[in-house]
Amino acid sequence: MVLVRRQVGWLAGQFLATLALASALVFVVLRVLPGDAAVVALGVNATPDALARWRAEHGTDRPLLAQYGEWVGGMLRGDFGTSFVTGNDLTTLIADRVQVTLILVGLGMLLALVVAIPLGTLAAVTHRSVWGTVIAGASQVGVAVPNFLVGVLLVSLVAVHAGWLPAGGWTPPAVDPVEFLRRAILPAVALGTVQAAVITRYVRSAVLEVMREDFLRTARAAGHTRAGALVRHGLRNAGVPVVTVVGVQLAAMLVGAVVVERVFVVPGLGSLLVDSVQQRDLLAVQSIVVVLVALVVVVNFVVDLLYTALDPRLRAEGGAR
Repeated sequence: MVLVRRQVGWLAGQFLATLALASALVFVVLRVLPGDAAVVALGVNATPDALARWRAEHGTDRPLLAQYGEWVGGMLRGDFGTSFVTGNDLTTLIADRVQVTLILVGLGMLLALVVAIPLGTLAAVTHRSVWGTVIAGASQVGVAVPNFLVGVLLVSLVAVHAGWLPAGGWTPPAVDPVEFLRRAILPAVALGTVQAAVITRYVRSAVLEVMREDFLRTARAAGHTRAGALVRHGLRNAGVPVVTVVGVQLAAMLVGAVVVERVFVVPGLGSLLVDSVQQRDLLAVQSIVVVLVALVVVVNFVVDLLYTALDPRLRAEGGAR
């Protein structure tokens, strides 16, 4: 128990340090970029007095350290402030949009796992057959295809030409579950296709490595069939490296959702980020980026905990540290 607490404390420290560094970098980078938020908000014909009043009202005329401290303090209290451009409450806006993104990413990862785990296992078991070669080749091609290209192809072929599903838009699942699935399935497939290909390759490699281990041969010698020994003793061991890959791919999907949401006109965090960048809404952009970074860091934090729980060797190393 002491070793587990030490591991959790170490990971929590890394989590907080990463968030602090990311927030500082995002704030500094956005402030040193050329352009004036006041001019963007009021237009190039605004008078110097009007620009000065806008900067004083939004606090952009104060020292950077004071601006950063107020922004971080607000976030720690759950207050992201108000948009420079629309005046909307960013806390409510980001909370609404992040729900959409998390639902979409969760659905995409679920589709990826449903496809990748059986295909990767099948590719390993049949690695010397035609099926194994075809699955390995298809997953290699899938890794090279970007999410936005899959999205464009799905919109063109499935939505526009075939007319099977809507090309875009979003319906919350609580409002109409059927319409939610009709509108969410294409962006989820666009998000999950590349990740399914990546995870398939890792599952294949992990299962192949486990199949060569002595404990699996011992299980077969004890009377288990090849499939029975693999299911009973092999998949748990193969799952350790796969958990790490799933975590990395989940973090990649959060970033990839920015593009996919734009392609399918989904009102998620990615669409809000693109709109805020176009409007040069500094406070909204830096808050959304930090939320995305926080989500990625949380995913990695959970993956590290799972990895430690699944592999007793890491717990032993943590105790020795």
